[in-house]
Amino acid sequence: MAGLTQKSWIPVAVIVSATYAFVGVVFALPADHAQTWRLAAWGVSAVAYGAHICYDRLRLGNSHPRVALHIALAVALGAFGLAASANIHALHVGSSTHHRLLLALSLALWPLLTAAPAFCIALVASWALTRRNY
Repeated sequence: MAGLTQKSWIPVAVIVSATYAFVGVVFALPADHAQTWRLAAWGVSAVAYGAHICYDRLRLGNSHPRVALHIALAVALGAFGLAASANIHALHVGSSTHHRLLLALSLALWPLLTAAPAFCIALVASWALTRRNY
């Protein structure tokens, strides 16, 4: 019965991962000032990343490794969403077979390549967030 009132980390992780994928797709659309839009996407993603760490650690009270795991899973899911959108885009624009094969690999590689550093950074950030130096 006590588990029913406990807040779940899953809805927040899904929302944050959808934010990562949405920002990655939408901020890549404007052709003008591409570098500025890319930096803005990084900024929005960094804010979402930091807010997710704060929520998971301070609001839910999860341990540092658990926070890092939740963050890494959200990042990996966001990367998968971005890879899926790149694959869909490649089908619409008529990419070469070689390019589509590489994009198919991205469905597995992007989540793996983003989750590991996300875990390490979230672990350190979670620890630093609750560290008290008096």
